[in-house]
Amino acid sequence: MSEKIVCSVVVPLYNEEEVILETYNRLKKVMDSLNETYEIIFVNDGSKDKTAQIANEICNKDKTVKLVDFARNFGHQTAITAGMDFSEGECVVVIDADLQDPPELIPKMMEKWREGYDVVYGKRASRKGETFFKKFTAKVFYRFLRSMTDVDIPVDTGDFRLIDRKVCEALKMVNERNRYIRGIISWLGFKQIGIEFHRDKRFAGETKYPLKKMIKFALDAITSFSYKPLKLASYVGMILSVASFVYLLIVLYTKLFMPHVTQSGWASIIAVNLLFNGITLMILGIIGEYIGRIYDEAKGRPLYIVRQTKNFSEEKSDKITGRK
Repeated sequence: MSEKIVCSVVVPLYNEEEVILETYNRLKKVMDSLNETYEIIFVNDGSKDKTAQIANEICNKDKTVKLVDFARNFGHQTAITAGMDFSEGECVVVIDADLQDPPELIPKMMEKWREGYDVVYGKRASRKGETFFKKFTAKVFYRFLRSMTDVDIPVDTGDFRLIDRKVCEALKMVNERNRYIRGIISWLGFKQIGIEFHRDKRFAGETKYPLKKMIKFALDAITSFSYKPLKLASYVGMILSVASFVYLLIVLYTKLFMPHVTQSGWASIIAVNLLFNGITLMILGIIGEYIGRIYDEAKGRPLYIVRQTKNFSEEKSDKITGRK
């Protein structure tokens, strides 16, 4: 019988050929220093470069490193989910491969875990190597999301965190497709604490979250944890209806009791119509976001498809589909 694993480290990968070796070396040094049994799980999320090849080479040399290789790109949050599904440790650490989140913080996370905390998340005291725009939008987003939901989602945090095995098992019961892992973990509850750290700039390569993906990520977060946009759409509709009715009364009053006032202004009427039509389309767009997510859930497709695995037990190696 194999020795029980204390800590699993999940590392999602997407086109990280420039950084994966350095990530492995730093993680290996940190985990060896703990004198605990561990596994490092690389999840290749359909990379188009040599990431999968390098990860396989690392696995061939080091059996504590394991690989889950997706059949295609399923997304960062799904890659994290797969890593947790395949993990066997008493606790699970999630860390990105870009080394912006320091692996050297893992021992402190495990100390807090041993003190009885079920979730230990990294809280960013500062962010190096990022533009003012990204820092500002991230700060606004986290606070906006917190105000939009009843779930206490810590601000200025990412996916870098340690979770206890029971949290990981509880997370397996959540099967939604458009995932926001840090929000789901907060929704689950459990005893949580944060550890502040200074986030470094990316070690190498390019960010995997350009503006387009950041917007989608924000939409997933908001629509997963809040119905307030739908309520806002209703409120806007009611306000516009009342305003339109009042305007109609004013026009009628002017026509009946103030005949000397000239009735004209086609340009202003067209402008008002365009404004109202734009607001209507915006409201339909908000509704469409929620309907689209309902459609994704209704299809019932697997969360991910695994092309191959490396260094897992026979039972884990036979798993090729994500959970329903």
